[in-house]
Amino acid sequence: MLGMIKNSLFGSVETWPWQVLSTGGKEEVSYEERACEGGRFATVEVTDKPVDEALREAMPKVMKYVGGTNDKGIGMGMTVPISFAVFPSEDGSLQKKLKVWFRIPNQFQSNPPVPSDDSVKIEERESITVYSTQFGGYAKEADYVAQAAQLRNALEGTATYRSDIYFCTGYDPPMKPYGRRNEVWLVKT
Repeated sequence: MLGMIKNSLFGSVETWPWQVLSTGGKEEVSYEERACEGGRFATVEVTDKPVDEALREAMPKVMKYVGGTNDKGIGMGMTVPISFAVFPSEDGSLQKKLKVWFRIPNQFQSNPPVPSDDSVKIEERESITVYSTQFGGYAKEADYVAQAAQLRNALEGTATYRSDIYFCTGYDPPMKPYGRRNEVWLVKT
């Protein structure tokens, strides 16, 4: 636990590599099209719980893994953003399923430590191209749903993206009170 706290407060922060391909906007919504690098990710999946509750369960597990609860006992440093996949219903509400994706820092990509918690999995993910919009504050499920709807409206007729999944991201530790950065990513098809 101490390693997790030390890592989140004083550890290095690495940004998940991506390239901005284009920018756009419609009315009050601006967005970027990004090519996001793939790699190995630590994941935790939670089902049968609302998104906010599922996050409270999944995030500490990922943070403990990153902070040293692994076979090597080492803190790896952080990568941002931490993303989580959500699965919308036809009405736009979110199903009771969530998957947190933490990109393992470059230094550990070729040989990531093995998680001590069996619910933390190491998975390979291909590169993806996303449409991303940014917003501030302490984001909750309703904020992500609203931002995703606004982004879909802004992209209407100009872009294609998956309707069965999207990513919600955060860049900041929970103790940061202002200037917070969150995003919604729609996955380009």
